[in-house]
Amino acid sequence: MNILGYLQKIGKALMVPIAVLPAGGLMLGLGYAIDPAGWGANSALATILVYGGKGIMDNQAWLFAVGVAYGLAKDNNGAAALSGLLGLLIIEMIVGNVAVISQITGVPVDQMSTSEVIASKAAVSAFTGIMMGIVAATLYNRFHTIKLPAALGFFGGRRFVPIVTSLTAITISLVMVYVWPVVYGALVDFGIAISELGATGAGLYGFFNRLLIPIGLHHALNQVFIFDLVGINDISKFWSGTGELGVTGIYQGGFFPVMGYGLPAACLAMYHCAKPENKKKVGGILGASALTAILTGVTEPIEFAFMFVAPVLYVIHALLAALSLYIAASMQWIAGFTFSGGLIDFVLSFNLPLANKPYMLILQGLCFGAMYYFVFRFAILKFDLKTPGREDVQVEQGNEATSNEKALQYVKALGGRANLATIDSCITRLRLTLNDMSVVNEETLKSIGALGVVKMGNNNLQVIVGTEAEDIAHAMRQVSESQSLTPSMSS
Repeated sequence: MNILGYLQKIGKALMVPIAVLPAGGLMLGLGYAIDPAGWGANSALATILVYGGKGIMDNQAWLFAVGVAYGLAKDNNGAAALSGLLGLLIIEMIVGNVAVISQITGVPVDQMSTSEVIASKAAVSAFTGIMMGIVAATLYNRFHTIKLPAALGFFGGRRFVPIVTSLTAITISLVMVYVWPVVYGALVDFGIAISELGATGAGLYGFFNRLLIPIGLHHALNQVFIFDLVGINDISKFWSGTGELGVTGIYQGGFFPVMGYGLPAACLAMYHCAKPENKKKVGGILGASALTAILTGVTEPIEFAFMFVAPVLYVIHALLAALSLYIAASMQWIAGFTFSGGLIDFVLSFNLPLANKPYMLILQGLCFGAMYYFVFRFAILKFDLKTPGREDVQVEQGNEATSNEKALQYVKALGGRANLATIDSCITRLRLTLNDMSVVNEETLKSIGALGVVKMGNNNLQVIVGTEAEDIAHAMRQVSESQSLTPSMSS
């Protein structure tokens, strides 16, 4: 499978955990709106909302580890999901624990640099969860049918997958113990280097802040610019009023037009570009994600929805974020956030002493909303990017054959069960990896009811079958080789 095709599979697998995130963001945002000073300390309702939201948002790594492993496994088996979570827990216990790192490296905890300690705390992230989900699914697809000697037979098949995933996770953890702090520290040094560049530095921070989100390293730059690693401490100084008017807050203001306006507009563009029959499916999740971004500034549900299926859009998003932060910093249009760059924080910070012309961020936001919408819509349609809902039109089938009967017919037309290395599906199509593409009978596939056949490279084939794709794919996996040996339908 080519890289782009695999990224699209990851994007599809991400949709389940992504669908959960808006609920967490909304609960946190509403809890914060009720009790912005105490974050639940002064209100029982706010406490419930804040900690309910934290239960989701603080455990994104777990959600992605389970969801991605489940989604990428050949038969969506729970053993893959369990293995993904198991691998993540191992990384969390090793790489996310400074005491364990100290034991491995021989460096006492009190001699570790601040950057190394922070790196350890940031090691478990959505990226780590996605990584372990991919690893677990790959191992599941490779080993879930493995046969072991009789004495070890109990640990064969699917039971072997958690074992091999654990060993792999330990190996990954040992590599991360040495590599992760170096990479993290290099980013911190880079952040320090650009922190003296004023508006240009703010723009560069915005670009790399967004660009590094997929791998979880944006926290390294946040420590420099908005927290107190090198004394900038943009958030605390803004809200306490101890900073400098027109300077403090330049690393925050430019996020409001992106989070509250730009990305919601990108959701609208993706919705409008979705195929008509898929709009209802994607409209719910895109609408909830957009509302969450507007109110609370939580944008992960939107960004993870397109960062893998359309990486070029994510780079465009990072560039637009850089432009927004540069403009806001240059013009000294400043508002601040303690949670994220949404409407709730904007309203609460509007009249603070260090807020400077915050109303101009509304105008900038409207402009960026238009920019995001038209740029995203143009890129999606021009390059046929597979954003959510960009599947082929579903057509009602007149063939009354059951899914099992169709599955057998499709398998025969594809050269028999032995010719099918992998069988997967999306909303409307079968995604197949074949051992021999030359034996495929396209005319027979269409006579059975296929709406189209798309060849992708030497071994990958997509058969567009309509809304019953998942049922047919499941039935095809159950077809035995002996069933598929009879001659296929004549064309």
